[in-house]
Parts: sequence; C-alpha cells; structure tokens
Amino acid sequence: MAGFVDQAQLHAKAGDGGAGAVSFRREAHVDKGGPDGGDGGSGGDVILVATDEMASLLSFADQPFRRAESGAHGMGKQRHGRSGGDLEALVPTGTVLRSLDGEVLADLAEPGMRFVAAKGGEGGRGNTRFLANKRRAPSFAEQGEPGEENWFNLELKLKADVALVGYPNAGKSTFISVISRAQPKIADYPFTTLKPNLGVVRLADDFEYVVADIPGLIEGASEGKGLGLEFLRHIERARVLVFLLDATESQGTSVAEQHRVLLRELGNYLPELLDRPRLVVVSKADVLDEEIVRHGEEYLGVAADMAISSISSLNVEALKRKLAEMVSKSRIESAGPRSSDAIFINLTPDGFKVVRLGEHRFRVLGRAAERSVALSDVTTADALEYIQTRLRHLGVDRALARAGATDGDEVAIGEFEFDYTRD
Repeated sequence: MAGFVDQAQLHAKAGDGGAGAVSFRREAHVDKGGPDGGDGGSGGDVILVATDEMASLLSFADQPFRRAESGAHGMGKQRHGRSGGDLEALVPTGTVLRSLDGEVLADLAEPGMRFVAAKGGEGGRGNTRFLANKRRAPSFAEQGEPGEENWFNLELKLKADVALVGYPNAGKSTFISVISRAQPKIADYPFTTLKPNLGVVRLADDFEYVVADIPGLIEGASEGKGLGLEFLRHIERARVLVFLLDATESQGTSVAEQHRVLLRELGNYLPELLDRPRLVVVSKADVLDEEIVRHGEEYLGVAADMAISSISSLNVEALKRKLAEMVSKSRIESAGPRSSDAIFINLTPDGFKVVRLGEHRFRVLGRAAERSVALSDVTTADALEYIQTRLRHLGVDRALARAGATDGDEVAIGEFEFDYTRD
C-alpha cells in the first residue's frame, strides 16, 4: 500500500460567528426610528466522518489543516447574516482521535460515525435584540464568537476481518498475495513488510472478506521492540487472527517458540486478543514430510489447525474457506445498528472561573462571561449598564469577591478590562 500513513495530526478551525449589526430605521416622516440591526450568522463546524472509502491518513500527513466557513455579519433592516457551512472531513473507518496529551476523545470504529472536532462560533446579536423599556435605542450589538480551534493526534487502527500474525519472513506477504490481489513487497529477509498490507479475498459464492498482513512481530514487541507497538494496534479490530508459523525456522526460532512468543506478546499488549477466534497455521509446509501434512498430526511441536504452502497452493483453498466460515459467524454475532449520530465533546468548559494574575490583577475565563462583554462598542452608558447587569446575573461579582478582589484591582474578561469596585 504505497503511501500508507496510520498516524497524523489534525488542526481543526471552526468558522467564526458573524457580528451583529447596529442599525436604526430610516424612514420618511419617522424621526429617530427604532433599532433594526440583524444578527450575524453562526460559524460552521469541522466534522470528521468515518468512511470505508479511505484506507490511510495520508491526506492529513500532507495537509493537517481543516477550516470551516465563517458566518456573515448582520445588516440593517433586520437582515441576518448567512451561517457558515460545515466542513466534513473524511477519515478512514477505525480512526481514533486523541488530545495532544494522549486522552482518547473519539473512536470512529464504524462507517458513518461523526465527530465534531471544532464547534463553530455563534453569531452576534444585532442591536434589535437589546431593545428594552429602559433602553429604547441600543447603540451596541454583539460581536461574533470565535470558532473553536483544536489540535488532535489521529491514529488509525485497521479494521480487517482477518489479521495475519507471525514472525518476520513467516510467509504472510506471500500468502496474502496468493489469496488476493494485494501486491506486497516480498523478499527473503526480516521486516520486508514495513507497512500493513490489505487484501480482499473473494470466494466463488461472492462472499468477501478483508485480510491484513501485519508486519512481523518479535519477542518484546508489546514493549516496543522491533516494529512492536507501531503495528500491534492494527490487530485490535480483527475478527479472526491467524498465527502463521514458519516451518523453515528461517529466523532461528523454532515453530513452538514462535507460537509461544506470539501468544505472550498479544496477551501482554491486549489480553482480550487471546479470546479472539484464531487459527494456528504452519506456513512453508512444502518442507514438511507429506505424511505429517496429510494426516494433520502435530507439526514440529505445535498442535496447529493446518499446514499450508503458498508456493505449491497446498491447503490454501481449504484455509480460505475456513476463514470465510469464521468471518461470517463473527459478522452475524457482532451485527448491530450503525450510528451516524455526531459525537460532540465540549472541549470548552461551561461556566466561568476567576484566575488571579498578580497581587491586584484578575482574569475571568469562560464562554458566558466573555460573551457578555463582546460588544461592538463598550464605551456607551447603555452598553456598560448591560455588561454590568449580565455579569451580576452570572455571579461574576460574587466570584471576584470570593477570590479576594478589592476596590481598584484590575479585572480582564476577554479584551475588556475594568477596575473592580465592590458595589
């Protein structure tokens, strides 16, 4: 799979909200008409959508930035600004989103699953919205809210029906090339496969399943040795595991030892993998005694399910059919409704908090408080009265007092700054 990428980053920038308009009616024979400023449009969201049409995160490695459209500003005559369009970015099914700290935020394990990576900013309200009995000609409007801007780490876990697991040079790439149209690199030296290969196996009855050739594991892989953790995660979603054991012991490890190490490494990495349906298959069986292969006895110290040879096609068709049976059974058992509902995690906490910046300096953080002061003009008396009322309603004055603010201290909320007075 040329260009396969299973780790990348995403920078999601949602659209900003448009500003509300400050406008007054201008009609003939109407002196000082009332406010008629329209609202700004909301910014678009950045939404990730899982799809089976993609098999790699290559597009994000090349270009990690995804930006949604901003909302338009409001206008006079109560004309509201148009909302910005959402940006839907496709990711391969099986993509896991993590914060930069490593926390898992979403696992898009099924096609159609959606994740809101950045929420668009709300549009500002026009001055029409601020009309009140005590405020007949509001001279201010709300600014648009900035859209969220977030960085994520993306990690792809392949979702194959069958995962081929084995030591380097155990014959995985040759086997997948024989049973499918996959064309992996094949050579007689360790770690030929540096990237997972996928192949689609199609039987005579048109039944299909996907096989993943996982790069070779070695002892200590679960601790990061060799290619270890780079590829163990691709085994997690497989319905059926195939342990492919090298009968030629080309890497100096006996068949029995290969089997023991694979069991231990998978168990150390994720214990539940040992409960997954699996077949133990000895590869390169053309080197074995024909009687042993024919009667299915113990193969070189391991009670395997069968022995195959990709070169001579020995038992290859039988293995294909057996895997089809196991995959079909697993699909039936795990079948359930697919969800396309959007997953949204509020990355911006609700409410507000007061942070002391110095001996006489404080900052109020939080969306609600910041929206209260995000006005087009904060210098007029009616705007200041509105801000004071909103902050008092939110409890900002009480929170500042509890934080130790005294008369004359500097307080910042967003870009708005003022001197604190207890009353």
